Amino acid sequence: MQIDFANLELAFKEHEKEFLQVTGEVMSSARYILDKETEELESHLQDFVGSTYALGCSSGTDALLLAMMALGIKAGDEIITTPFTFIATAETIAFLGAKPVFVDISEEDFNIDPNLIGAAITERTKAIMPVSLYGQMADMDAINAIASKNGLAVIEDAAQSFGATYKGKRSCNVSTIGCTSFFPAKPLGCFGDGGAVFTDDQELYDKMKAMRVHGQVKRYTHKYIGMGGRLDNLQAAILNVKIRHYHNDIERRQWVANSYSELLRSKISIPKVQKDNSSVWAQYTVRVPEREKVQSILKDKGIPTAVHYPIPLHLQECFTYLGYKKGEFPLSERCAKEVMSLPMNPYLTKEEIQYITNNLLKAIL
Repeated sequence: MQIDFANLELAFKEHEKEFLQVTGEVMSSARYILDKETEELESHLQDFVGSTYALGCSSGTDALLLAMMALGIKAGDEIITTPFTFIATAETIAFLGAKPVFVDISEEDFNIDPNLIGAAITERTKAIMPVSLYGQMADMDAINAIASKNGLAVIEDAAQSFGATYKGKRSCNVSTIGCTSFFPAKPLGCFGDGGAVFTDDQELYDKMKAMRVHGQVKRYTHKYIGMGGRLDNLQAAILNVKIRHYHNDIERRQWVANSYSELLRSKISIPKVQKDNSSVWAQYTVRVPEREKVQSILKDKGIPTAVHYPIPLHLQECFTYLGYKKGEFPLSERCAKEVMSLPMNPYLTKEEIQYITNNLLKAIL
């Protein structure tokens, strides 16, 4: 049996007629950038999330940049975040000349540990950037309370959690600014690249909207230093189709995760969803000993796996200048050596899940 990790081909075929219709309309209209499809998507996004404002942009990475630029983050500022995440989280901080300040994770959900944030705050700290890793949000009440006490903004890096909930509120609507990604392999993904920012603050929204188009407030009138962060209408049109079906996709992803958990529980370290959370299961990530050996065995059986992420950010060569040493964030380092993501998509069948779990258990036992 050959398993598909994300099954993007089926994601297209399932709604092929709708995709071809809407993309054909965009191409025949010759309206390619920031037009009615993007405006329609932004309306869908804010309704889905519950935020006052939503703004489509060119990628999840650019979403993080727009958020920090609107907040006035500058060289020498510090932003507290996690070292156990994709490079874009800290890379965007450094790109603006600010300093990523890492704190370790909670071993239960792989997200930033709020109990460690306070000790990392200095007079230079301007924001906290929790990452909603693998589809589940961090303890946002605790993080927001710390931020409020210290006069800090909170930017949720929700690249993996669009559609997840925390105490009944959607990811991207629990902080000063929420940022997400529509990279093809995300739970809600387009067929190229795309992202969005969310806020309830009109001033921040207006700034991000201008900064998305080179700081322009009207044609050739530039109030801010901005960027070329526009979302193209082809991707917006595709997302308008996909978001109509997204509740069903979330339910199917949850069924896949429940099926995995039922078959693996008590036999292997499986993901834990915290009491007040729901996950959209961007990844189904287990922890295994002798990971490379297990991956090799599964590969031979036609089962792809992935590691998100094998090297914590504080140990990446590009962040050597920060001065962190091996051993400073032991939980992040330990998890990085053990985590392994299994195939996760809405199209996995009962037979495929049984095949994956049977072979996984044989490989580790």
